[in-house]
Amino acid sequence: MSAPHRAATLAGRDVLDAGGTAIEAMVAAAASIAVTYPHMNGIGGDGFWLIHRPGMAPIGISACGRAAALATPEWYDERGVSGALPARGALAALTVPGTVDGWKKALELVPQARRMPLRNLLAAAVTQARDGIAVTGNQFRTTTEKLVGLKDVPGFAQTYLVEGAPPAPGHRMRQSALGDTLTRLGDVGLDDYYRGEIAETHAAFLETAGSPLRLEDFNNFKAEIVTPLTAQIGAGQLWNMTPPTQGVASLMILSIFDRLGVNEAEGFAHLHGLIEATKQAFILRNAELGDPDYMAVPAQDWLCADHIGTLAVQIDPARAAPWPHPAKAGDTIWMGATDAEGTVVSFIQSVFWEFGSGLTCTDTGVFFQNRGAGFSLQPGANQLRPHARPFHTLNPALAALNDGRIMAYGTMGGEGQPQTQAAIFTRYALFGQDLQQAVTAPRWLLGKTWGETTTSLKIEDRFDPALVAALRDAGHDVEVIAPWSDLAGHAGAVVLHAGGLLEAASDPRADGAALAY
Repeated sequence: MSAPHRAATLAGRDVLDAGGTAIEAMVAAAASIAVTYPHMNGIGGDGFWLIHRPGMAPIGISACGRAAALATPEWYDERGVSGALPARGALAALTVPGTVDGWKKALELVPQARRMPLRNLLAAAVTQARDGIAVTGNQFRTTTEKLVGLKDVPGFAQTYLVEGAPPAPGHRMRQSALGDTLTRLGDVGLDDYYRGEIAETHAAFLETAGSPLRLEDFNNFKAEIVTPLTAQIGAGQLWNMTPPTQGVASLMILSIFDRLGVNEAEGFAHLHGLIEATKQAFILRNAELGDPDYMAVPAQDWLCADHIGTLAVQIDPARAAPWPHPAKAGDTIWMGATDAEGTVVSFIQSVFWEFGSGLTCTDTGVFFQNRGAGFSLQPGANQLRPHARPFHTLNPALAALNDGRIMAYGTMGGEGQPQTQAAIFTRYALFGQDLQQAVTAPRWLLGKTWGETTTSLKIEDRFDPALVAALRDAGHDVEVIAPWSDLAGHAGAVVLHAGGLLEAASDPRADGAALAY
């Protein structure tokens, strides 16, 4: 079990110890992380699952909230919004939060006869919300950095500030309203979030605040079972999430890199190859990716051998291609779990920016994502339309290696997610590094993320200076960042070996833990 906050890891561990499945452990961890790491995720956001069960093809769950029926460029134009959608406040809360229905859809895969009571799965999160959590340094820093845009959004200050200021690290933060909401979900079922009392409360609050979301939008929402995108490389088979996530970009990067013939980790060829593969994948992603109902070409077609080969030959092994191209932002958590029966889960949950829209219903303790800010008001696959799905940076990853290992891995970090996935996978699966070493090792980020204004190649200050110099000499616009930077993501991984051995790794850049036993 791996999660970016130790309390979520322990919540999942306790479910596994009680005989629960990896899916049930992940629901417990998802509820806990929503309480303990609120700056990164919450039950007012979206979620995506990849689930590998022995002897069965992997499946995905897309709990991607759709835009409100009222959400059109014309509706926003009438309210003085043109050019770009707002990122904070009620007008940014324009997509239904999908993650809770994703939990429900995942639990339906567990046979009813052996399914643990829902209230048991949510018990740890309820206790954490009511009794209080110790604010992490990461939450304090994030709240401080984003305070100007959040402090005046309705409900935010009452819930997440103390006398108008970010709570200091170690402060005991209680979220009693959220605890009551989780208790009700445990008692009456997760469907209440969409078609019950909680839905009614949220719909009334959102309409009053000025959001386009209405009760009918909640009533009509359903998470979907999907067939994940897949790619075959030399090391094994890879899976990632379907559009509107950028899962296809993650698969493209590894598929392109597989064609480059790199055979050694941490050298110029390794980093340069992945960075240049990222550029090729992101150019197509930025131009064509969006709601799959409106994409010109299915994303799986982007992964065909001929197309990958065409992109790979465009990479100069010695020189950097021009950059930048438009970037994608986002804030998220990734978690992984496996159980004694061999089920492996890769899961990601997000509210887009830190604290999402900031709009917080004080009656329920739920703040709403701003994922809809990722829509465009211009024509294209990602144009704002009623019931459309916005572009998502989220993409949980899964791999079946040739020797029988099943690997679930992922990270938060918006633009950095595919890049961090590529770093961890190649280090572990291609070059044989220890799993924790692969996560801990220094990383890089090409482009903007987390509110950064530069489009440079950001490299943690732990790489060999000679390698950094070689990247600069090749034409990369290198910017050295802190040795353990949040810009490089909060990653994790779990691996189930064919013989039953478990491995897990958690990121020292976060506040998490990894348990394998």
